[in-house]
Amino acid sequence: MNIIIPMAGRGSRLRPHTLTVPKPLVPVGGKPIVHRLVEDIADVLNNKIDNIAFVVGDFGAEVEKELIAVAEKLGAKGSIHYQREPLGTAHAVLCAKEHLTGPTVVAFADTLFKANFKIDPNDDGILWVKQIEDPSAFGVIKMNDQGEIIDFVEKPKEFVSDLAMIGIYYFKDGEKLRTELEYLIDNGIIKSGEYQLPDALRRLTEAGYKFKPGEVIEWLDCGNKEVTVYTNQRVLEFDREKNLNLVDASVTLVNSIVIPPCYIGENVVLENTIAGPHVSIGKNSKISNAILKNSILQSSVTIENALIQDAMIGNNASFKGKMNDLSIGDYSTVQ
Repeated sequence: MNIIIPMAGRGSRLRPHTLTVPKPLVPVGGKPIVHRLVEDIADVLNNKIDNIAFVVGDFGAEVEKELIAVAEKLGAKGSIHYQREPLGTAHAVLCAKEHLTGPTVVAFADTLFKANFKIDPNDDGILWVKQIEDPSAFGVIKMNDQGEIIDFVEKPKEFVSDLAMIGIYYFKDGEKLRTELEYLIDNGIIKSGEYQLPDALRRLTEAGYKFKPGEVIEWLDCGNKEVTVYTNQRVLEFDREKNLNLVDASVTLVNSIVIPPCYIGENVVLENTIAGPHVSIGKNSKISNAILKNSILQSSVTIENALIQDAMIGNNASFKGKMNDLSIGDYSTVQ
């Protein structure tokens, strides 16, 4: 089984957190988004993951090294491929064309999910979908009476379906997808300056390729700060359900309380602090005289004298508040 993960975009909606780190490597619940994405995919596969191909922009050697390490942690071989120009989703997948062989999953690295289905290796293809209230802002699928997908409609103005595509696809035969992607490029089938993956999917269905929907229970976005903080909350809950130990043994607690679920990384020091629930703290951080709730703190963060809630704080950041010596009279309000 091969997995292709296009991730060449810079994640502008998540800035400033993606100015130095590409979005798929931003951690939620103590793991990079892309690491959790592949774990989610592995849960629904019946095959071992052999290769993970990352399609990137100019992220630099350190980022590429970290991506290879993500693949190796999951027992797969990692490879790096480059999309030099933003020419669309179909073009991005084709940048890793040597891995379009045999059973293949294509997964765009800005979403996580929870599902209880398993891939049937006899199916031609499966599209991960989520039932939503307002499908007009998404790409949706259209099905026949046999439950097979027969069309793909982008942002329908009239109701077609309430099953939105979340950006993850399984193909029993990666070579057939490669053929259709190359057809788009060779024949200049382009929309708004980009080659679109749904156009290749449509050609596959017209040729008799039978896609089925794989409906997910929960679809988690990591597009901006607010939804990423919420995704952190949900993955911490998922990890608690699995009875995972989320607090590293090297953590130092001095007159402090951790309210689960929280992820606390290596060599973190908490002094006079209440952390949780739904807080992730990266390694080598030091927090003192603080209350932390529903927030993501990345590595080597320093916090003093603060109430932090619904926040996202980047690597090596420092925030120092001010302790007040107060004498407040009757009926006073301080905000």
